Amino acid sequence: MIRLKRVYDPPGDQEGTRFLVERLWPRGIKKSALHLDGWLKDAAPSTELRQWFQHDPARWEKFCRRYFDELKMRPDAWKPILEAASEGAVSLLYSSHDQAHNNAVALKMFLDGRLNAKDPK
Repeated sequence: MIRLKRVYDPPGDQEGTRFLVERLWPRGIKKSALHLDGWLKDAAPSTELRQWFQHDPARWEKFCRRYFDELKMRPDAWKPILEAASEGAVSLLYSSHDQAHNNAVALKMFLDGRLNAKDPK
């Protein structure tokens, strides 16, 4: 199971393996305070795509398509998440204020598609 979690929210008991999936370190968070299992910068969108998107909901669908294309080119960036998810819960940590339109939401959709494709049900 893959969950989403804002870095500014306190950690919970059932979060499992915690991956920061941002290219930039979140503002106002000390590295020692985040309790990470990994920082997967390369699983985040490219700087160019992130700057183009600017968390504009009107660009969401196009952002997802472009981001998925980037992810398909960088499987080594997101495979650790799938490997951890095969063993238990995983939390993708993000810093965006918009909880519906951010790279972690898109990454979860991409990864859920990969997990479901392997599930024979």
